[in-house]
Amino acid sequence: MTVRRPNLATETRLAHAAAGAGATLPAETVAPAIQRGSTVLAADVQGLYAADKPTYGRQGLASQKAFAAGMCELEGAEFCQLYGSGLAAVTGALMSVLHAGDTLLVTDGVYDPVRNFCESFLTRFGVSVVYYPATAAPEEILALAPPSTRALLLESPSSLTFEMVDVPAVAKLARDRGILTLIDNTWGAGLVFKPLDHGVDMSIQALTKYVCGHSDVFLGSVCVRDAKLEALLKRTMIDAGFGVSGEDAYLGLRGLRTLPARFHSQAASALKIARWLETHPAVARVLYPALPSDPGHGLWQRDFTGACSLFTLDLHPAPADKVVAAMEGLSLFGLGFSWGGFESLVVPAKPRRAGKPFSSGPLVRLHIGLENPDDLVADIEDAFQVLR
Repeated sequence: MTVRRPNLATETRLAHAAAGAGATLPAETVAPAIQRGSTVLAADVQGLYAADKPTYGRQGLASQKAFAAGMCELEGAEFCQLYGSGLAAVTGALMSVLHAGDTLLVTDGVYDPVRNFCESFLTRFGVSVVYYPATAAPEEILALAPPSTRALLLESPSSLTFEMVDVPAVAKLARDRGILTLIDNTWGAGLVFKPLDHGVDMSIQALTKYVCGHSDVFLGSVCVRDAKLEALLKRTMIDAGFGVSGEDAYLGLRGLRTLPARFHSQAASALKIARWLETHPAVARVLYPALPSDPGHGLWQRDFTGACSLFTLDLHPAPADKVVAAMEGLSLFGLGFSWGGFESLVVPAKPRRAGKPFSSGPLVRLHIGLENPDDLVADIEDAFQVLR
């Protein structure tokens, strides 16, 4: 409530101007209000320690709550914890469930920054990390799990190389042994693959990619159905100091509302281009589960309702300078990491594997944006002339 007392100094009146205005909104809008607030006022002392509402702005206000609710709709979840990046979502989820002495099973095809976190952070705090082959059968994966295994981290498809895993089978075998399953679901975007429906405990996304969709926001999410996992995620969020700004949550919700239109348009273009690239003389194979030629196509067809616009080219052996020239010769593809935005991108793919190298030929990852696919095909054809 605004303080109205006579003879107050200017400094005092300004400090209390519009106090409490956040409690009521002047009009109802389609989009939520962006509340910029660190301090959350309580009506009484007991309210400062309330468990049923935010007592500090970092816990999330109007736009954060609206966005989290939207993510629950997308993933079929009961709770969504937001993070400041996709990597923070993965690390926050792992920190929520692992303890010293635990073992974590991780796919050998994991996103490289997550591998770094496992090897440089988790091991320092007494967590053992065991990698399983990205193409291993479910029984083979669980056979690698010692009795100390607490959690199993999946990617399906794998980063950069797009191997598919039988997620429902792995989730069931893990659950039978009391092992939690977590999956990076960024490629499926929560739209064409629903991990929680397939028995996975925690679905993680780098919302920076498809959900936000405009290459200008860092966000991540972890979605769950289990109340115990919800409590663990909330506790770690508070203890580790995670938080998301109201502005970023607002932009995330804006992107979420247009996700299906963007995703399916880009996916259609990607499939058209991938099919054409299968016939290109410079390309040995296209790593894309949506193609019948891909080894993981059967699992993708069974579990997914679509594919995103990210895939990798396994090129025929070529001099490194020629491959660089081909990538730099693309005029409609930007040279840049990340993906899921409106623009097409290209990067060399260099997967780290514990065993032998993934391929003898160079790998190039393409992200297909909202440009006309025929224009992108012409651009690739021109730039790849150097590889002939």
